[in-house]
This record gives sequence, C-alpha cells and structure tokens, in this order.
Amino acid sequence: MNDLEVAAAQAYVRLLQTARSALLAPERVPDSWPLLDGPIAEVDAALDRAGLSGNEAHLFDLVTALYPRVPESVDT
Repeated sequence: MNDLEVAAAQAYVRLLQTARSALLAPERVPDSWPLLDGPIAEVDAALDRAGLSGNEAHLFDLVTALYPRVPESVDT
C-alpha cells in the first residue's frame, strides 16, 4: 500500500465519520448535508491521485487493511 492509497482510504473513513455524525441528529439532517461537501471533495481528489476512481473493491480492501476492526454496534 503506497502513501496515496493510504491517504485515499483515510479520506474515505473521514467521510464515513462525518456522515455518521450528521445522521446522529435526524432533525438536523437536511441542514447538515452541506457539511459533507468538503469530505466528499477530499475523497474524490484522493481517489483520483491514487488511481482508485472506479475501483471501489480495491479501496474497500485498503480500508479493511488499515482499519481491520469493526466497531461494536450500539444498542439504543
């Protein structure tokens, strides 16, 4: 895994974290969607730099290699 691939995987994980945070307050969801613009642009640029655009399977393999543990679900 090279540095560009690591950066792309990390950007993707940051996008997931931002989306998860935006969805934690359902009453604010429509207002919070603009918060995703920056992380989405970051992921798109990182994927392009790493040559991963359109290769989601490889991206998910990279993410799994960097973050092998899936967080336990939280019961509400």
